[in-house]
Amino acid sequence: MTIKRRSFIQGAGGLALTGGFAAGLSRFATPALAQEKWPTRPVRFIVPLAPGGAIDFVARQCGQVLSQSLGQQIVVENRTGAGGTLGMDTAMRSTPDGYTFLVTNDNAASAPHILKLSYDYTKVLLPVIDIAHQPQVFAVHPSLGVNSVKEYVDYAKKNPGVGFASSGVGSNQHVIGEWFAREAGIKLEHVPYRGAGQAVTDLLAGHVKSAFLGPTALINHHRAGSIKIIAQTSAKRAPTLTDIPTLEESGYKGLVLEAWYACFAPPATPPELIKQVNAAIQQALSDPKLLDNFTKGSLEAVGGTPEALGKLAQADSAKYERLVRELNISAG
Repeated sequence: MTIKRRSFIQGAGGLALTGGFAAGLSRFATPALAQEKWPTRPVRFIVPLAPGGAIDFVARQCGQVLSQSLGQQIVVENRTGAGGTLGMDTAMRSTPDGYTFLVTNDNAASAPHILKLSYDYTKVLLPVIDIAHQPQVFAVHPSLGVNSVKEYVDYAKKNPGVGFASSGVGSNQHVIGEWFAREAGIKLEHVPYRGAGQAVTDLLAGHVKSAFLGPTALINHHRAGSIKIIAQTSAKRAPTLTDIPTLEESGYKGLVLEAWYACFAPPATPPELIKQVNAAIQQALSDPKLLDNFTKGSLEAVGGTPEALGKLAQADSAKYERLVRELNISAG
């Protein structure tokens, strides 16, 4: 079973919402009028996880370039909590005037199914642009004394309940960790964090012995020898991780999951504003310094149309729904 990131279905559409959330969105029933000139004041990028992880890195890299090209500051606001849903909910309830956007990853596709939400972010939020893709990585603390996935599995069979960190309940890392444990026939304990920053700190200190996280926050520690990355979750080795085998190469065929990082707008944001933001970020993705920094973080710049992101996000939502059901993953 492989999650392929390039398969598409129809882009963002409507979703029947219930309860207080629907009421909260009712004031957006009539789209706001696009301003003649945009932007005329700072623009907010909401990041649903704490600083130190790939989402925050992507948002800040894009924000730096956009601040120069647009002549207005891009303010990155980390709104953490509830497995990232606090930040995503904040973005959905924001005024659709082109001054608040969400920069998130495919947690937007996985969290609704794990947390049993009454709404699906990929159908409520409006897609703007697919910014970047990257594999996730499987890292261990040196005190485990393992140097490969096989050695880790052998250790876990003798020591059931080894903890694995992720950036939160409902994250793609949560899914890949549970999926790996099932395929390997081992029992692991999920240790969720509010983003990668504290997870990396605890992994370095040995408070948690292993982790599925994005490589951006781990590469330098791996090269320094303070942690060891033993696998990556992509179908092929990332260009900047050529020394690290994939889970498939480690004997787990079909166990593939790559993350995407993207920009979304609140419901009812006018199409013209979305078009302007898409064009601005598309241009930013050609900046040489940004591309160099992305490469160092094992990120592949993508870009493209809002429609392409909408198709990707909803396709992944359907796949995560199936995986959550098959793996019996819950927030508990």
